[in-house]
Amino acid sequence: MASDDISLQASTRPKEGILSAFKRWLFSLGPGIITAALVFGPSKITITSKLGAEFAYSLIWIIVMAIFFMAIFTVMSARIGIATNQSLLTTIKQKWGKKAGVAIGFGVFFVTASFQAGNSIGIGISLAELTQTSKTPWIIAFNIIAISLLFFRSFYKLLEKIMILLIMLMLFAFLTTLFLVKPEPAQVITGLIPTIPKGSLGLVIAFAASTFSIVGALYQAYLVQERKRINSGVELKQNASLTGIIILGLMSIIVLICAAGVLFPTGIKVSSATDMAKALEPLFGKYASTLFLCGLFGASFSALIGNSTLGGTLLGDALGYGNQLNSKPIRMLIALVMIIGATIAIAFGKLPLELIVFAQSITILIVPFIGIAMYAIANDERIMGALKNTPTIKVLAGLGLLLIIILAINNINELIK
Repeated sequence: MASDDISLQASTRPKEGILSAFKRWLFSLGPGIITAALVFGPSKITITSKLGAEFAYSLIWIIVMAIFFMAIFTVMSARIGIATNQSLLTTIKQKWGKKAGVAIGFGVFFVTASFQAGNSIGIGISLAELTQTSKTPWIIAFNIIAISLLFFRSFYKLLEKIMILLIMLMLFAFLTTLFLVKPEPAQVITGLIPTIPKGSLGLVIAFAASTFSIVGALYQAYLVQERKRINSGVELKQNASLTGIIILGLMSIIVLICAAGVLFPTGIKVSSATDMAKALEPLFGKYASTLFLCGLFGASFSALIGNSTLGGTLLGDALGYGNQLNSKPIRMLIALVMIIGATIAIAFGKLPLELIVFAQSITILIVPFIGIAMYAIANDERIMGALKNTPTIKVLAGLGLLLIIILAINNINELIK
């Protein structure tokens, strides 16, 4: 018996080692996963569905391009977080003055608070469609749940686990939907060839601007430093952030392909994120519709938590409260973003046009400066040391900056019209 016990223990040790290594790897992806979750919200599902519904598979290439530049800036931000012992906003204040840091902090707060209503509405409509009830109680309930999460002792560790769980839910829901749709591989491949179909430019610009999120990339430096603070013995790898951004791109491509396969042949126009779920039910039954709504809920709830955490942290840092998620002022500011979003969602039932214009105006002002600031810091050998940008990254990130400026100019033109 004793020998049997010894052999049993020996046989289980490697498995435990593999499981432990997998868990460590999974949670090392935390910062990148959180960034992916806060970017991939209900508005992203709506825009991506519209791309597929109106232009079939032809615009898959724009997802690849936007994700490529998002990956460049997210990894660059992660390197800044690893290389420095202070927040990115503090470094910006030192290089360009306190006013620059405060302006970015307030700008990011107002943008996240303005768009937060969309995340609350996404939660409400996904659960209302699933249960055939009103969306308002769901908006209130899940904002209360999200705020209550802030009071856990280690909010960041909980945030990582929740985001990984919600990303897994989304991947399962959307991959299963893709399996049901069964797209033609040849048609999907043709979508990788850059073309801009007539009438698609507005959607292409909207998708590129929302996916290549400089504000989301900026927050990666904060997340990496938060993970470094609570896990001082864990080695941080700059490329760990890539996995989350690749997942972001994968989910966007899947949603576009599903829309191209289901909505485009029928000519159904997309006005909300639930239109896809409604179109799936007649073709594939209630199961497919339910799955997609579960994915929409995951996208909405993860974006709600991530978006508010970003806005609250940046404003807190700008006001001198630091950037640690276990700080009471930071948690109160995060809760404030959630409360503002929920209030707007319940009062208006949608994002008011005036708020969208306001948020776009602030974004135009701060996003190019944030991009330039990150680029300059990542090129500075005194700050970055061996982690400074390589010549190749300098060129690629420079092209990304050019894209940001072009998008900003286009937004200015749209607001002036």
